[in-house]
Amino acid sequence: MGMLFRRLDGWLFALLLLLAAGAIGYLSTRYMHEADWTANGRTSLSAESRAVLAQLHGPVEIVSYANPQGDLRQTVAGFLQRYQTVKPDFSLRFVDPQQDPAKMRELGITVDGALILHYQDREQRLDELSERSLTNALERLIRGNDRIVAFVTGDGERRTDGPGNADLGTFITQLEGRGMRAVPLNFAQVTDVPQHTDLVVLASPTLALPPGAVHALVNYVQGGGNLLWLTEPSNDDLGLQPLADALGVHVLPGVLVDGSGAALGLHDPRLIALGDYPPQAITRGFTLTTLFPQVSALAQVSQAGWGVKSFLRSSAQSWTEFHPVDNNKPSDIRFDASSGELKGPLDFGFALSRLSPSPDKSEQRAVVIGDGDFLSNTFLGNGGNRALGERMFDWLLGDDKLVDLPPRGAPDRLIEMSQVELNTISIGFLIALPALLLLIGGLIVWRRRRR
Repeated sequence: MGMLFRRLDGWLFALLLLLAAGAIGYLSTRYMHEADWTANGRTSLSAESRAVLAQLHGPVEIVSYANPQGDLRQTVAGFLQRYQTVKPDFSLRFVDPQQDPAKMRELGITVDGALILHYQDREQRLDELSERSLTNALERLIRGNDRIVAFVTGDGERRTDGPGNADLGTFITQLEGRGMRAVPLNFAQVTDVPQHTDLVVLASPTLALPPGAVHALVNYVQGGGNLLWLTEPSNDDLGLQPLADALGVHVLPGVLVDGSGAALGLHDPRLIALGDYPPQAITRGFTLTTLFPQVSALAQVSQAGWGVKSFLRSSAQSWTEFHPVDNNKPSDIRFDASSGELKGPLDFGFALSRLSPSPDKSEQRAVVIGDGDFLSNTFLGNGGNRALGERMFDWLLGDDKLVDLPPRGAPDRLIEMSQVELNTISIGFLIALPALLLLIGGLIVWRRRRR
């Protein structure tokens, strides 16, 4: 009888095990859970992509013009599944481009697998299948029409399409991917800022602007136009005082130096590193470190109808240095109050806003920063420089819901090691590890033979 009970107990355990496996299989068809254990979750959507999807209120339809032959449709569907998991009304539909060649020519479809995104009454075309390009396209859908950003040229300003160290080519290319269109504005060819310009940028002119150009900029600001003015430390008179008066700001003489930079490993005292920021919409929740070389401090001299908030401020160890700075002798730099130098903390970034004088806009915005190098090709990749620049442009263009997007960028996966460390690892894998395995194998054989 005991033997029978033991057998029944074994069969009952096997039956319960099968029922449990079946229940787990059934539940797996009803509920899904995914876990990404990769470094920084690189197989999942980035925090920025998730934030962009959260701003899309309503369904998004993607039409993929991919041939049914091959694995392309499966690749597209698998890639978009990550977006559909976050946003269930993110739909995908396939169209065979060979069924209607005339329609494909009308749509300009030349790439197998090209995507057209539809959201509300807007659409975006996409030929590249990557998270960066798709998320950029979704941002453009949120933004609506491309924003026209006019860059003043002809007076030694930073070039928007140049590869030089001081140019803005890399940054502007990234802005254009997010729905902004950069156009030149040369006052030798036009007398006023063209209509439908969303933002004018005056990026570090090195030559004096003609009076007509300054007059046109002042009229643009007084008429309600948005402006970004990047100025530099200089004693030269560039004829921009009327523009400064219209904004109620004053560029202080000298160059900002910071005595605390040496503790951060900065050998040039003119490099200003920031890790915290005065509260303002542009810097709300922003914690990345930014680097500013050769900064000019700013002061607010009048309200001029503006609401002015500082969002960039130097440390208490900074001051405005009037004498030339020698990097080889940074210890020779001393604060000299008797010569008129000002002690920090000092502001060098102002965000200005007011009710727009233009009936077509509700609010007018402007930003003045005492440095333009931080967005240049040389310094754009330092810390959060690019992210701060994108936040500034989004705020100036009134795209407030895009300002707070998490900063994008891939984690640094570069491994740096010395030659000694590399030799140690090489010897370990090529000699030590095989020798250890042989030793263990020999030990096992020896013990078996002794039995």
